[in-house]
Amino acid sequence: MLALRSFFYFLLKYPLKLLVRSKIITDSHSITEQASQPIFYIVRHKSASDLLTLQHACKKQNLPDPLGQVTINGKVFQRTLCLAKPTPLFSWRKAGKTTATAQGVELLNQHALDENLDAKLIPANLIWGRTPTKERKNLNIGTLLADQESPNWLRKFFIVLFLGRDTLVRFSEEFSFRNISENHGTDEVAAHKFLRVARFHFHRQTIAAKGPRLMHRKQMFTALFANPSVKRIISDEAKSKKIPEADVKKQALAMMNEIAGDYSVSWVRFGEILLHWLWARLYSAINVSNAKVLRKLAQDGHEIIYVPCHRSHMDYLLLSYVILQEGLVMPRIAAGINLNFWPAGTVFRKGGAFFIRRSFGGNRLYSTIFREYLGLLFERGYAVKYYTEGGRSRTGRLLAPKTGMLAMTIQSLLRGIDRPLTLVPVYLGYEHVMEVGTYHKELSGGEKKGESIFGVLKAIKSLRNYGNGYVNFGEPMNINEFLNKQVPDWKDAIDPIDPQKPSWLTPTVNVLANQVMENVNKSAALNGVALTALILHASKNKALSKIELETQLDFFLNLQRQAPFSEQLTIPEETGAQLLAHVISLNKVTITEDSFGSLVSLSDTAKLEMRYYRNNILHTFVLPALICRLLDRHNKINQDELVSKVQALMALLKEDLFLYQDREQVAKQTQQVLAALQASDITRLSKAGFWSLTDDMVLLSQVHAMAECVDESLQRLAIITSLTSRLGPLSKRDLETKVVAIAKRLSVLNNINAPEFTDKRAQATLIASIREQGYIELNDDGLLIASSSMAEIKATVINLVDIEVLQSIAR
Repeated sequence: MLALRSFFYFLLKYPLKLLVRSKIITDSHSITEQASQPIFYIVRHKSASDLLTLQHACKKQNLPDPLGQVTINGKVFQRTLCLAKPTPLFSWRKAGKTTATAQGVELLNQHALDENLDAKLIPANLIWGRTPTKERKNLNIGTLLADQESPNWLRKFFIVLFLGRDTLVRFSEEFSFRNISENHGTDEVAAHKFLRVARFHFHRQTIAAKGPRLMHRKQMFTALFANPSVKRIISDEAKSKKIPEADVKKQALAMMNEIAGDYSVSWVRFGEILLHWLWARLYSAINVSNAKVLRKLAQDGHEIIYVPCHRSHMDYLLLSYVILQEGLVMPRIAAGINLNFWPAGTVFRKGGAFFIRRSFGGNRLYSTIFREYLGLLFERGYAVKYYTEGGRSRTGRLLAPKTGMLAMTIQSLLRGIDRPLTLVPVYLGYEHVMEVGTYHKELSGGEKKGESIFGVLKAIKSLRNYGNGYVNFGEPMNINEFLNKQVPDWKDAIDPIDPQKPSWLTPTVNVLANQVMENVNKSAALNGVALTALILHASKNKALSKIELETQLDFFLNLQRQAPFSEQLTIPEETGAQLLAHVISLNKVTITEDSFGSLVSLSDTAKLEMRYYRNNILHTFVLPALICRLLDRHNKINQDELVSKVQALMALLKEDLFLYQDREQVAKQTQQVLAALQASDITRLSKAGFWSLTDDMVLLSQVHAMAECVDESLQRLAIITSLTSRLGPLSKRDLETKVVAIAKRLSVLNNINAPEFTDKRAQATLIASIREQGYIELNDDGLLIASSSMAEIKATVINLVDIEVLQSIAR
């Protein structure tokens, strides 16, 4: 019997090599480290195609052969436990049972007999294709392949034939038989229990990979028209405008057609293949961090809402591609209505995009339909992706969040959705953004061009090397838990028929939106281009010798390695010299030679472009930059005073740069930075508790470069504190106008070509932060004046700004 099976597997192996291409996802990095203990697998089906595909995947992962046997205490066990046998071809026959239960009991008994035994059980889920089941059973090949849990051999033949090249093999965290035997026993009940857990585990994974039941557009429209809120708004609109309800329904249907996506698995699969080809030509590598958290959320039944930053039109494609590569279903994507142009609009809809107007314009019918459409997606369990910034950042810094989508997300909870809604912030980083040239034209007053297919094709037609791309998944934010902390009685507002807008909604959404942006920034990715841009922009003439730049890169890298901005920050493993060589290969800098060696500089065009990448990571170096500036401007400074000043300045810059650190975290990180500087012999701590800098000029040049990174932020603070002290009382509008006017003058005098330096909204944010910290207050006439505490913070800031800047402000 065994010989016959081996011969059958031998014959089947070769056609499977031609028909099957599997993507391997592993949730554990410790599997191969358990070589001293037996390793077993558990799979859903006792299927030859499954086992041979698993064998191929195990070979790639350097794991034991799943078709082999394991000997424990003289007893021989099959290495793979199968939960179910295939469904019989003819309906009158019953499917037999596998030996999984009996083998599980025997393995548990072996652990009771041998206290040194700790066998591992690895769940291995084989998912053929990404076709979800459908609400309506259409007689098509996709439905026939997707709907059956344990297919018979004939149906499995067609599954392998049509879906084999889109196969997912997912290795989960291993179970410990020792843990099961000690906590649950060694009898048949215990074996049944862990097998039942495995079945549920596989079911959740399959849903996460394929998605929930798929609704057709017309089914969604029918569900929306049956929605109580939509019914009510249609009735109200008909009455208020004195028109027939049928006319309002036509308007509503047109809006639904404008909004709704039209998800197609075949289109998504084609897009994945196309993007795989495209990324291989555009990028050196796509670096993904912390994706394991997504699979755990999906497995635990969370409704995942991706909230990435928005750098480029590439974001839509890159993030969706990465999510698919991580073994999860394509999310439904909120896209701006400006992207609904032919033929891209149709393609995006097929890829799961739904469209949103830039402004609802007080249109109650549209806002209600859109809100209920979003709620329907959540209710049906579809993952969703939207951009809280609303549009792409033209400066490289995060934009102030738009709160509409977050508000509607919370309102969906108030309809009574019982699944946990979890936001996943995503940091997207690039070493080249294809639109960066047009961004500077727009910021310089150029006309913003509408989107078109020709613009997109023009941007990618060169297929040039764009360097590396970065997708960092941040710390998940469970909205249910967030509301429990912010608004303990929020569940009192739940109304499945007519969810209202409670008074706490707007302030709560504002807090949530800021936390989302902070968590995006918390997950930043350092890279060679951004670091080079940061350092060169901190130099006087945007130029350094190659050796000096490599030294500075190493200093910036080592400081983050020893005192990281956050646990989610990703830091390159390369040296400064290796990073710079990569940047040079991308033609981001200009190299000139003289008798002393190589010089690295930025051309006028590169200064504008590289500033964008500098702004991507500037926030990660604000704290060490402030420390270096304070140490540089004081011959010696008491540690408590240093920490206090850093805390005060970080609090002022927190909202402007979306910094996540509170006072305690700032104090802790300040100590870490000081320790790192001390370990590098850059700083000294006296017995009296005073910090001072080294006399070594080479090391001091590194401190000066770091300190310059925060110079522009300090200049803006100096303008606001000086004007408020000298010209108050004055209105908020007058203060903002004068601050912008002086910032524009300073940008000319100091050659600061930075739109964010003179942006009115950025100045307003900084003024609001200064006021929130109590340095600005209102007088009886409602005008802004300096508070009694202004003098101290003003003195701190002025001491950190160059005298030439202060003279310009005074004049």
